[in-house]
Amino acid sequence: MEDAHILVVDDDRRLRELLRKYLTDNGYLVAAAADAAEARQCMAGLAFDLMVLDVMMPGEDGMALTRSLRAEGRTLPILLLTARGEVDDRIKGLEAGADDYLSKPFEPRELLLRVASILRRAPREEPEPARELRLGAFVWNMDRTELRQDDQPVHLTQAERDLLAILAEVAGQGVSRDDLAARTGNSANPRTVDVQVTRLRKKIEDDPKMPRYLQTVRGMGYMLRPD
Repeated sequence: MEDAHILVVDDDRRLRELLRKYLTDNGYLVAAAADAAEARQCMAGLAFDLMVLDVMMPGEDGMALTRSLRAEGRTLPILLLTARGEVDDRIKGLEAGADDYLSKPFEPRELLLRVASILRRAPREEPEPARELRLGAFVWNMDRTELRQDDQPVHLTQAERDLLAILAEVAGQGVSRDDLAARTGNSANPRTVDVQVTRLRKKIEDDPKMPRYLQTVRGMGYMLRPD
């Protein structure tokens, strides 16, 4: 597949870089991750056509990551790499949802053939559209809980981020101060929510005294009203 984008996931830095260079030299676009957590970060922002995934990694190993992605409904093709060559291990990999299985050590040419074969028969996975709310010059990414202005991140405290995330999930609906306080860990003092709202308004409102986006719901609490 022309310009196919491949994600290489391996905790062995030397092998990871060798795979990246070899695949890149053979015409593929390649990103690399050292573990499952880093791989998930890559997939959150980019679309990939294939994952080359090492099985034996610390923490969430390749088998577990494969099963998890399939349980989430992800159809990204996966080629598992492992030092294990036993039949039972190959079967476990395929049962976990992998598309193919390659045992180490392997010939680089064989890797290319396996990759090409998978790509020929696999549909390209498109990234899910980001869930975003626009607040004037600001954009709130609901999945990353990140606020940006002109594509630059805006610093938020954890309390401000939690507050904005709660209101964004039910944008256009009021949320009581007591509920906001309980969900942000301030149930003993709901007045703390008022302080957080005041600070957040200073960051997103043209006129914090006459808020357009973070509005007060009289007798109840607050509401986020995006554009």
